[in-house]
Amino acid sequence: MREIKYIPFEYGDHILKVKFLKAFEQFLERKQYILGEETSKFESSWAKYCQTNYCIGVGNGYDALFLSLKALNLNKSAEVIVPAHTFAATTLAVLNAGLTPVLIDADDKTFNIDATRIEEKITENTNALIAVHLYGNPCEMNRIIHMCKKYDLFLIEDNAQAQGAKYKGQSTGSFGHISATSFYPIKNLGAFGDAGAINTNDEQIYKKLKLLRSYGSPDKHAFEYQGVNSRLDDLQSTFLNIKLEYLDEWNLMRSEIAHWYFEDLSELEEVQLCQQPEEILSANHIFPILVKERDPLRAFLLSKGIQTLRHYPQPYYLEQAFSKLGYKSGDFPVTEKICSNEISLPIFPGLRKEDVKYICQTISDFYR
Repeated sequence: MREIKYIPFEYGDHILKVKFLKAFEQFLERKQYILGEETSKFESSWAKYCQTNYCIGVGNGYDALFLSLKALNLNKSAEVIVPAHTFAATTLAVLNAGLTPVLIDADDKTFNIDATRIEEKITENTNALIAVHLYGNPCEMNRIIHMCKKYDLFLIEDNAQAQGAKYKGQSTGSFGHISATSFYPIKNLGAFGDAGAINTNDEQIYKKLKLLRSYGSPDKHAFEYQGVNSRLDDLQSTFLNIKLEYLDEWNLMRSEIAHWYFEDLSELEEVQLCQQPEEILSANHIFPILVKERDPLRAFLLSKGIQTLRHYPQPYYLEQAFSKLGYKSGDFPVTEKICSNEISLPIFPGLRKEDVKYICQTISDFYR
């Protein structure tokens, strides 16, 4: 039986294995483990790639969000607008920074935050907005930027799933005052462990973040802020420097695979596709579909050797950890529809057209 994994690591690892091993030997010889030359090189390269002035490497994507909020020095009464449909880390960062998240439902076509509902949630306490480019698809940035300028809000981009994506030709991660990303291994640009980064064009924010990631200290004996220990390891930077050279090529492969899916699934009435407006270039980190009989379909696909995932089977605001926010089932109907019906299909560099056709045909067979 044919087997199609959801996340196979063999493709990139096989192609780059020789480079990885050589780079690791050089890493051992340099003996620079934290904030060394490889991290400086990556920070410079990632800032340039994202069309920003500065980049600060940190320990993971969550820390990137949390430190971004800390760097803005918001009042404890501040409200931060966040999507109801996102990974829990987005809102956890807001809560752990001592701020109040205000949730907005998803758009039924793009599954990103519904930008038409932002203004109705803005109050005198609203200080910031986090735009999450979910699944690799950029948010409706023109409307979001307009709202942020109109109400003088800080704009933070959660770019963890959209590395290499563009909105009207401009890189995601370059629109906001700050953007945060994760290099978790399954990301389009993935490390071999936890890693993250923050981008900004603001020099003062950049200087503050460099201290916040390292205990708030410019050296080991002085402390300007109450910071944390969250620094990008040089070993991860070494591998990320290699992989960054291939990111655009890999994203082009993902784009072609997404095109194959759209071709084969667009006429299947039981399947709702996540729309990609003309003005965006998606990173296609995840290829989500909404379907009837989600769990039976996943079981059927697995019986045919096709692995799938669910992003995200339960809205995070209905979990116990978020109960104090006071939201209940029914508050965000589009988000709950997505969570109840979403399947993530395999999409990765190296996936063949014949495999995509097999996946689509198997979905069609299920409903027939």
